[in-house]
Amino acid sequence: MDVAGKVVVVTGGGSGIGRALAQRFAADGAGGVVVADIAGAGEVADVIGGLAVETDVAVESDVIRLVEATEATYGPIDLFCSNAGVGSFGGVEVVDGEWQRIWSINVMGHVYAARALVPRMAARGGGYLLNTASAAGLLTQLGSAPYSVTKHAAVALAEWLAITHGHQGIKVSVLCPQGVRTAMTAPLGDDGGVVGVDGMIEPEAVADSVVAGLAAEQFLILPHPEVADYVQRKSDDYDRWIGGMQRLQSRFLGET
Repeated sequence: MDVAGKVVVVTGGGSGIGRALAQRFAADGAGGVVVADIAGAGEVADVIGGLAVETDVAVESDVIRLVEATEATYGPIDLFCSNAGVGSFGGVEVVDGEWQRIWSINVMGHVYAARALVPRMAARGGGYLLNTASAAGLLTQLGSAPYSVTKHAAVALAEWLAITHGHQGIKVSVLCPQGVRTAMTAPLGDDGGVVGVDGMIEPEAVADSVVAGLAAEQFLILPHPEVADYVQRKSDDYDRWIGGMQRLQSRFLGET
């Protein structure tokens, strides 16, 4: 996919990866860029000449309103980047309210987008969904059960959508970066801790990977190419991979 002349929506577009995506799509000549977020969307939209729509992706009516506002302004959506996401630390002891919050954003946000868009895209013969997950969705996130679980679910949903709706011309990619310098990773320090084990990259580098991945229509977009090797090792010998992750946990989190 070439975004030139296309109508693009980016959720979580007020900062971090979402902001970098919106800026890159605008620079590459998108026909209209809609920046959606609970905060910061207006500032980004002003800079790139796009449309800002305040959106909480955990609320289905907000997602529907976003789609309708985009179509009313620019026409049918060609590429919807379901990028909004949140992090959370802790294990199974994390309280139910926090589990529900992260599930509503990291999983149901993608569900609501697909629910609103798949029928519209299918009716006109196609469209593109880009869902942001994480390398944690292919591997795991040490120190965070909620993040690991929800990002695995996001990858699973993207797989299902690609398989189920590919014959209708709907293309799906899932973005799975490791350490990216954003507000979410700032509390981890400059080196990113365990998240930055293979180096921290800037959101603009993620946007570069996305543009290349969309052009190639790749399902998995991996800004950190090492992730592909880790997934292969995991599938080759699951027990060995778990042992390696236990050692990594001991190294970074001091847990044995």
